[in-house]
Amino acid sequence: MNGDNNVQRIKRRLLIETAALAFRGRLAEEIDALPVKLFPKGSTPTRCCIYKSRAITRYRLMAVLGYSTQDETDECTPLSEYVRRAEESRPRSGPILTVINEACSACLKGRHYVTNVCRGCVARPCVTNCPKQAVQIISGRARIDEERCVNCGLCLQQCPYHAIVYVPIPCEEVCPVGAIRKGPDGHEQIDEDKCIDCGKCLQACPFAAIVERSQIVDVIRRLRQQKPVAALLAPAVAGQFPQEFSKLVSALLKMGFTRVVEVAAGAEMTARHESRELQEKIGAGQAFLTSSCCPAYVQAVRKHIPALAPFVSQTPSPMHFTAQQVKQQQPDMLTVFIGPCIAKRREAADNPYIDYVLTTDELGAMLVAAGIELADCPPAEWTESPLPQARVFAVSGGVAETLRTVSPEPDAVRPMLIDGLDKKSLKLLSLLPARGTGGANFVEVMSCAGGCVAGPCNISQPKTAARKVRDFAGLQSPAARAVS
Repeated sequence: MNGDNNVQRIKRRLLIETAALAFRGRLAEEIDALPVKLFPKGSTPTRCCIYKSRAITRYRLMAVLGYSTQDETDECTPLSEYVRRAEESRPRSGPILTVINEACSACLKGRHYVTNVCRGCVARPCVTNCPKQAVQIISGRARIDEERCVNCGLCLQQCPYHAIVYVPIPCEEVCPVGAIRKGPDGHEQIDEDKCIDCGKCLQACPFAAIVERSQIVDVIRRLRQQKPVAALLAPAVAGQFPQEFSKLVSALLKMGFTRVVEVAAGAEMTARHESRELQEKIGAGQAFLTSSCCPAYVQAVRKHIPALAPFVSQTPSPMHFTAQQVKQQQPDMLTVFIGPCIAKRREAADNPYIDYVLTTDELGAMLVAAGIELADCPPAEWTESPLPQARVFAVSGGVAETLRTVSPEPDAVRPMLIDGLDKKSLKLLSLLPARGTGGANFVEVMSCAGGCVAGPCNISQPKTAARKVRDFAGLQSPAARAVS
């Protein structure tokens, strides 16, 4: 569920309102009134009534403040108390995603339905092709026996009238690892032992019942304290905003960031290290090497495909290299990674060089809350000049393209692309250790189809963002072919 929709608008409004209060230093004083402000008497609720809308908004604000709904032990605890607790200390660990039960619609089990478009045709391919005899003709119309149906979809494929539809549970349908399932009460629950923080359920839920724990308030507090803070801009960020990159840099400096750094510089370091690692591993007889810069993919291997683990590159991510370099230059500098990915929060929790992670939609909200118009910002002088290919790390094929560029033998790098993690691509990945890659020696894996520019918290259409990133890098489209 990409693009503009009411879920995205609600999220954006809450981020902007919270950020505005934080910038003014009025968060503790005014946040308790925010649900009422957003849903005053007489307003149109998003659910059955304004009172339920307010209750759900309160839980969403908890997530914006950095808390999981599971952190609630007393429903009477005001939001202002969570603000106070956040100022004292906040653990970096814990679940990134959280489900708001009050917002979850407890969708019915995904199944196939026969609509009234059915004509009860003579051919009856839905009946003859069903392997479980679950489809019958009753009163001249097809009917599906739920007890027998296994949701194979053959009836849907065979119907000449497209009279059969499949109604899924959106969050469960998109989860590539089966980490989200109904609990005893019918509401969805996320299994942390399975979850890879890819954020696909976050994008798919049409009720905004799945939210991520934000660090936006923590970052704003550090900026207001005038602490030295560096913004580490992921390569994907160049494609997220309508104005040129140098104006975004200027806006961040105006907001209070001490320094702005392109993570593309770290991407170049990742590519050079990975190139040497590839040479060493292939030279030692290993069949192939996979990329390691996508934290959702790394978690997927660790939790679900352990046989693939020996083939995953040990080279740290661009975020790691960039933050490490900043900390070595200025040990007291706080580092804030910014990109469309929420899995980076999991990676950052285990990384001593990263202090905070912001998503691009959070950055957009901060710009609005601070009253900063990108169009009005003068272009900042920008002297950083990483390898152009390193700037396209965020686009599917970009990692392999950069690896070939830095390799002493470009033709010796034979890439294979896994463009997006789903059940099909995970099955393919699980077969690679035994069956091989068909001649490829480097497998680039991106959790999001299209690359990081299509991350769960992107604010630009992925294709548009990919084009802007390549334009910023001054490169044409890659020739690498994706495996679907």
